[in-house]
Amino acid sequence: MRIGELAALVGVSTRTVRYYHHLGLLPEPARLANGYREYRLRDSVALARIRHLAELGLSLEELRDALADDEGRDLREVLLELDAELARQQEAIGARRDRLATLLAEVDLHPDSMVTGDMAEVLRHLPAEGSTFAQVDRELLTLVSVMADPADQARMLKLMRPLTEPDALARGHALYARLDDLADAEPDDHRVAVLAADLAAHIPDEMARLMVANVPAARSGPVDNADDGRWLEVLSGEVSPAQAEVFRLLMTMLKERA
Repeated sequence: MRIGELAALVGVSTRTVRYYHHLGLLPEPARLANGYREYRLRDSVALARIRHLAELGLSLEELRDALADDEGRDLREVLLELDAELARQQEAIGARRDRLATLLAEVDLHPDSMVTGDMAEVLRHLPAEGSTFAQVDRELLTLVSVMADPADQARMLKLMRPLTEPDALARGHALYARLDDLADAEPDDHRVAVLAADLAAHIPDEMARLMVANVPAARSGPVDNADDGRWLEVLSGEVSPAQAEVFRLLMTMLKERA
């Protein structure tokens, strides 16, 4: 068989056959005197096996592992790992579709629809009446909640409930008021670092770890790198320079605690 006949027999393109040759997955037969490669039935079997494994989702390294043993002793292990990974993906997709179904069932979709009903209730209690920064903070908490996986969302909800108790809520509203007072301040205002420390003290340790894990600026590394710069640039469009500096210092403190 010529390469075109081999490709047609297995149902792939000649480009795919050459690609598998290039990767070393399919042995390349020697050329005949006329310059053409002559493929045999065993080549079509090998090619069909590669195609089948590739369609199952094996990576190139997994394909090499599976094809390295002619007796297939490693193939079962590779396929079992692939099956487990596909099961995890299927479960994750199922959870996402369930959440989408819940959202689509709502008559009036709004930003609070992106979080669970319990989380939306907690978030509604947190903002202080008339506080500009409180609304920004609520949106940030909504973002963190949406980005977190279901397990972290449940943990975050459990941690945030105590913050809606009267004493904690009063402390939170006082912190919001101090943040609002920085609306016209400079980033080097002496109140900035003190307020960041007080905010960090107000946030429980476990919640700090969740925030560090789920806020892009917090998990990207040093606070002066490019990712943090983009994140803080977005935040700066919502708050004053002094308030943005409070948030930058806050995330640095939470990172150190986490």
